[in-house]
Amino acid sequence: MFILTVGGLFALLPPVVYIFNHDTSVFGVPQIVFYLFGVWLLLIAATAGLTRLVRPEQDAKFEVDEG
Repeated sequence: MFILTVGGLFALLPPVVYIFNHDTSVFGVPQIVFYLFGVWLLLIAATAGLTRLVRPEQDAKFEVDEG
């Protein structure tokens, strides 16, 4: 999960984002918008995939000693 966070942070840093800041557009939408929403969508999909791999924690039963 840490690698996903650092990768997402790196992908959204301004120097990396500015690489895709060109005057070209796809279907009338600037290329930078496709990049930002693409990274956002990939981060959500990767997080969803990781949560399916993680085992749920078993409920711990605690006994209270009243005496």
